[in-house]
Amino acid sequence: MPWLAVLLALGAALVFAVSAVAQQQEAADVDARGSGFVTGLLRSPRWWAATLGDGCGYLIQAAALGAGSILVVQPLLITSLVFSLPLSARWNARPIRRRDLAWAGVIAGGLAVFLLVGDPGGGRNTNSFGHWLPSIIGCGLLAGVGMALAAMRGPRGRSIGLAIAAGTMFGLASALTKTLMFHLDEGIEPLLRSWETYGVVGTGAIGLLCQQLAFQAGSLEISFPASIVLDPVVSVAVGIAALDERVHADGVEWLVIGLSGLAMISGTVALARAGAPTLTRHTEDATTPAANASGRLTRRQPRLPPM
Repeated sequence: MPWLAVLLALGAALVFAVSAVAQQQEAADVDARGSGFVTGLLRSPRWWAATLGDGCGYLIQAAALGAGSILVVQPLLITSLVFSLPLSARWNARPIRRRDLAWAGVIAGGLAVFLLVGDPGGGRNTNSFGHWLPSIIGCGLLAGVGMALAAMRGPRGRSIGLAIAAGTMFGLASALTKTLMFHLDEGIEPLLRSWETYGVVGTGAIGLLCQQLAFQAGSLEISFPASIVLDPVVSVAVGIAALDERVHADGVEWLVIGLSGLAMISGTVALARAGAPTLTRHTEDATTPAANASGRLTRRQPRLPPM
């Protein structure tokens, strides 16, 4: 087991959780669409600080992918939901509930079983564009479904749809990062000549924009779980399809792995409702919906206390 990769992945998950909370606060405060939304974010020092944190998290994640396989690193990013628990508790001025801690334990246990029993790994560091193409097309279709959902549904559907698109793009970017680290070992020139470098930049930029729009459309408890879960799911699928990574298991081990996956999914769904920051009774008066100049109802989210 590449324990360095495990530790780095957990560190990245922590940084991503902190950054997501701060970014959602700023995105929720921007009452504009299109270029006005982007301009509003770019004027926010807190958003820039959170985005810098995201960048640091990505560098840690990239180092983890350089030290271990996608199948080891990416599932650990789900722990971002676990790390959101203390942030949620402080934001809402309430203690962490026992059931939240229990679900966090379920996720941690499921991850431990998957990593120890499944012994994921193997695969290639790079592959031809032809091997990547089916995965790229599949990710494009999934992101398109998310965007269609965002266009056809109300605020909640818009938030979920955009989060699906964001998580898909982040997942593809994460898988490409594995190859990127291989080219980086060869030097700067091979890195700049590789198509994967520009693929990471493009998918990462699209994912970031979709994530901020999802944060604006709905609370963190709606958008964050969808994107943070899809990221490892998509990247693991791409790692298997494009880089030939595998889970090494036989017989009853597959049943144990399946149960561990079910445990992680159950814990993730539970924390999606309970673990992410939500409105509390003492903030309801300050967040009562009010019509803006265009007649559209807006809801301002409570801001984080100073860290």
